[in-house]
Amino acid sequence: MTGSLLDGAAVAGQTRRMLIYKILTAAEWAALEATGRFDGAAIDLADGYIHASTAEQAQETAEKHFAGQTGLMLAALEADTYGDDLRWEVSRGGAEFPHIYNRPLLRSEVVWASPIPVVDGVPQVPVP
Repeated sequence: MTGSLLDGAAVAGQTRRMLIYKILTAAEWAALEATGRFDGAAIDLADGYIHASTAEQAQETAEKHFAGQTGLMLAALEADTYGDDLRWEVSRGGAEFPHIYNRPLLRSEVVWASPIPVVDGVPQVPVP
């Protein structure tokens, strides 16, 4: 992948890791919490992979696909967890986006999660 961002919250002196992000609706988050797995939103299932975003991409993704929705959650995922199942593919605006193939997202893989506040109908993604 070119131009990747490292997690700004990585602790100095430790190996820095790249986090990718998945935005989930309240119902999707509740299902992940209850079952320990998320097989994907309708668009993920239709496309055959779980859509994710980098820190740079998350705000635009939220505005484009989740405007006006409340109860959204941002799940941070360590990119290295997915090995060959994580592919960087050109999408919106010619940018490479992380896509998770061949597997569900597991609750145990969520590094941290945070509610996404909404101001005037616009999600405000809390990416560090």
